Amino acid sequence: MTTPRVLTPGAVTLDDLETIHRENLAVTLDRAAKPAIDLASERVAEAASGEEAVYGVNTGFGKLASVKIASADTATLQRNLILSHCCGVGEPLDTATTRLMMVLKLLSLGRGASGVRFEVMELIEGCLARGVTPVVPSQGSVGASGDLAPLAHMTAVLIGEGEAEFEGTRMAGGAALAKAGLAPVVLGPKEGLGLINGTQFSTACALAGLFSTWRLAEATLVTSSLSTDAIMGSTAPLLPEIHALRGHRGQIEVASAMRDLMAGSQIRESHRTGDSRVQDPYCIRCQPQVAGACVDLLRMAGRTLEIEANAATDNPLVLIDEGRIVSGGNFHAEPVAFAADQIALAIAELGAIAQRRVALMVDPTLSFDLPPFLARDPGLNSGMMIAEVTTAALMSENKHLAHPCSIDSTPTSANQEDHVSMAAHGARRLARMNDNLAVVLGVELLCAAEGVEHRAPLVTSRPLQAAVAKLREHVAPLTADRYMAGDIEAAAR
Repeated sequence: MTTPRVLTPGAVTLDDLETIHRENLAVTLDRAAKPAIDLASERVAEAASGEEAVYGVNTGFGKLASVKIASADTATLQRNLILSHCCGVGEPLDTATTRLMMVLKLLSLGRGASGVRFEVMELIEGCLARGVTPVVPSQGSVGASGDLAPLAHMTAVLIGEGEAEFEGTRMAGGAALAKAGLAPVVLGPKEGLGLINGTQFSTACALAGLFSTWRLAEATLVTSSLSTDAIMGSTAPLLPEIHALRGHRGQIEVASAMRDLMAGSQIRESHRTGDSRVQDPYCIRCQPQVAGACVDLLRMAGRTLEIEANAATDNPLVLIDEGRIVSGGNFHAEPVAFAADQIALAIAELGAIAQRRVALMVDPTLSFDLPPFLARDPGLNSGMMIAEVTTAALMSENKHLAHPCSIDSTPTSANQEDHVSMAAHGARRLARMNDNLAVVLGVELLCAAEGVEHRAPLVTSRPLQAAVAKLREHVAPLTADRYMAGDIEAAAR
């Protein structure tokens, strides 16, 4: 494990989080945050021993908030809270996203508004550094009152309960801590509530989805440029003057990138003059407008998630300067739900236009002298016929998955929590959608490579030649029909 990255609560960037997520980094909080953290925990300790009812400190939870809890029972209250909320189901969240969730929880607690002791945060740091990863079922949160069930499974390991993965083996949480040389904590007043209230599960899943979608959006610049050359499409729609007249940043950037990628293509130069076609289909001509709009949408979602990653989102919150502990609703994940829906729309649209480019290349009535289905001996061979059908299936699946989750709600907890965000499964679905999109783009890469190779002896640009050469390290040209599933998997990867 590398030296832990020091994070300043409230000042962490998307780049920081993506690096942590991709490189499996451990983190520590900037120790400058400790005085505020200590003041908040002291304020909670005072409230726990006082007579005034303070939600979650010396009361029950949710609809049971009117039940006063004796000070002698506060530790039991917090332990019971964690155990009773470990109700998650489904496949465990992947290790990288679980670790990101733990990092986000550290950042939230580090704002000094949760009243959780610094030693609890040190244990989370220790788990990240030594590779103790809680097993967190991926279903069970509605994205309001916090991601209660997933965060409870995370917290259970901190108190020596639940399950964790350590050195590649799944085991009891307490055993994992012991093997890593760590000791469980006994939760103090409000600490269980501070750990499970919050949006860190939803936000981690949304961030993981964003990071993958951004890379796939970059990949579409390559596949779409190759497709344009494969069908001998016009590059006039990429002229900078067109996009400057509209002014959208993403559109301008996509057109610029595609111009750079296609610069010097012999295929393009061969039909720059005397081309009888006035306009290509939209999937070629409008690539900057569609992909650029998706890029802009991803940036918007990214800004929301960056703010959320730095936020204090549990309840109640300790307002140190005012000396008060106040109930609010920062745990409601509506901003995350909206961001996840935006990302889902971008994924669906990137796949929809890519699928039309695949359909264009395999259709002999539209593909401008390419063989039917890109087969070398059409009729005897079916070529890319059914690979295109696969892209249609996955494109359609992503359209269904892109239906906004944020517009759904259902009352929970005896109507105390009567409007919820559904951010958790809205964010979780992004991984599946990105897997689908990767296949669509992989098949486009296969088809476009076949298409530009069909134009020999003319060659595409040097950057696009390099892309085809990279593909050919894993997938040979389709000289005759063969078992295709492995080719598609490699291209998607």
